[in-house]
Amino acid sequence: MKISNSNFNNNDIIVRSTQELFQELKETEKVLFDLRFKKATRQPFKPHEIKAKKKKIAMLKTILRNKFLN
Repeated sequence: MKISNSNFNNNDIIVRSTQELFQELKETEKVLFDLRFKKATRQPFKPHEIKAKKKKIAMLKTILRNKFLN
């Protein structure tokens, strides 16, 4: 899976510890909540960020799941 975002790299995320991945997941979910709240209250936001954060959350959950299975 390739997601074009300069803030993270797949190889960098895979080698992180489980604790770091959980922290990253919590932060990303908070950002997604804030974006959805901005959308609902008609505040200015960048709509493409919602899709990017959802993909990042899915990727983090997939990596965490693979770590637990191995």
